[in-house]
Amino acid sequence: MRRGHASEFFVIFAIGLALLAGLGFVLYRMNRTSSTSDVGAKDLPKATSSANAAPSPSNGLFVYCAAGMRLPIEEIATAYEAEFHEPIQLQYGGSNTLLSQVEVGRTGDLYLAGDDSYTQLAKEKGLAKETIPVAVMRPVIAVAGGNPKNIQSLDDLLRDDVRTALGNPDQAAIGRLTRRLLKSAGKWKEIKAQVTRHGVFKPTVPEVANDVKLGSADAGLVWDTTLALYPDLESIRTTELDAGIADVTIAILDSSKQPTRALRFARFLAAKDKGLVTFSKHGFTPVPGDIWAATPQITFYCGAVNRRAVDSVIQAFAKREGVVINTIYNGCGMLTAQMRTIRDQNGNGVFPDTYMACDRFYLDNVGEWFQDDVDVSDTEVVIAVPKGNPDNIQSLQDLTKPNVTVAVGQPEQCTIGVLTRQLLKAEGVLDEVMNNVVTQTATSAMLIPTVTTNSVSATLAYATDTLAESDKVDTIRISSEAAKAIQPFAIARSSDHKQLARRLFEAVAASREQFESAGFHFRINENLAAPATQ
Repeated sequence: MRRGHASEFFVIFAIGLALLAGLGFVLYRMNRTSSTSDVGAKDLPKATSSANAAPSPSNGLFVYCAAGMRLPIEEIATAYEAEFHEPIQLQYGGSNTLLSQVEVGRTGDLYLAGDDSYTQLAKEKGLAKETIPVAVMRPVIAVAGGNPKNIQSLDDLLRDDVRTALGNPDQAAIGRLTRRLLKSAGKWKEIKAQVTRHGVFKPTVPEVANDVKLGSADAGLVWDTTLALYPDLESIRTTELDAGIADVTIAILDSSKQPTRALRFARFLAAKDKGLVTFSKHGFTPVPGDIWAATPQITFYCGAVNRRAVDSVIQAFAKREGVVINTIYNGCGMLTAQMRTIRDQNGNGVFPDTYMACDRFYLDNVGEWFQDDVDVSDTEVVIAVPKGNPDNIQSLQDLTKPNVTVAVGQPEQCTIGVLTRQLLKAEGVLDEVMNNVVTQTATSAMLIPTVTTNSVSATLAYATDTLAESDKVDTIRISSEAAKAIQPFAIARSSDHKQLARRLFEAVAASREQFESAGFHFRINENLAAPATQ
């Protein structure tokens, strides 16, 4: 090879290497730019977003997110990463499309849907566990600035000179709600046909808005919150669309291998002083959320009779949520007295966030401080006697016999004491039985030991309290409507953690087996909706 040709060859070779190196660098930078969001701090994990990312435990939490929530969720994820150094992967799409991906893949940690009908369906299919409400949205008609086609109503979408974009009802929450509202208004069949002929159905709400922005469509049905991203568009409200509200909800997926971490992120996203501030900034109407705490604590006042049924439920709930439940078991008279003392001292003390009473009587006494009470269970009041029933006691009347000694609850301290007196009065034997009372206890749990130690001939106790000592105690049922205690659960109006309290109720409501094993009659089923917490 001649010298000039050799030099030319090496020059070309060097240029080729430089081009390949440059291309590699550009591709590397493009990959980082498209898959990460800068959190503003060196060496922190980056929030990633992808349309087709595969959930991976090594990549932190994986969140399926409805496309319309992209801006707030990315800000929230970035803030969360900065605080906890835990990466958040985000996958966007229509709510129904994402739900199908969850069902097929059975992977991922959380699912943020554009409407709670999707998260409820996920729960019904066994794909999701807990759900937390976040915000509400309303559908509107989006048009170009200045409304050049003068669109004022849904009927205008039927005009030949108007091209309309709708969300696909089988893919996007906006499409599903639009279909329901238009069917109710008697307009769905006509508008669907018009859009099929002259318009377009889109898989996500941002794509609907983009079509209007680009002029591909003259009108589109979007969320009111979507328009915060499109300052060049205007919204038209109609009576028919105002009838619909979408509840943005986040669900913890059953497939999550890290539910405690997933729940912490969900609480962060739905906290009134964290994620909900961001949702509000982007035009959403947030629901009343809890105050943020990485490890929140709530106080649960619980009547002593409920302990055997709820103790394991509370422990499992606290472990899964990563929270602290300060449970105080006592007679309900003493619990309500503590509440009054705290109120009388202007909050000098920790007022309970939740209260489960031994009987509705003691909840009604403090009812002005609580909301959304639900009757969970009931138990009978029975006569308990030593094994073999040596005094042959068969009825309340037998408790009036000479030489029969009786233990009862103290009415100022415990519910069983109040119920005992109401029962005896209803049956007309109050004074006679009280003449034979030798012991009054502060709680229901202290009554059965008076029988097992042969300190008394009989006691009036909850049937549930006799089960643990069934080898030492016999029970006699009482045929009276007054011989029943009903246990309600309620949330304090003053609680800063009503959403957490709501989920605690849901855990209790899903615990039929524990209550029935403890001898209670369970009054609700596990699918009962939790109390409202507005």
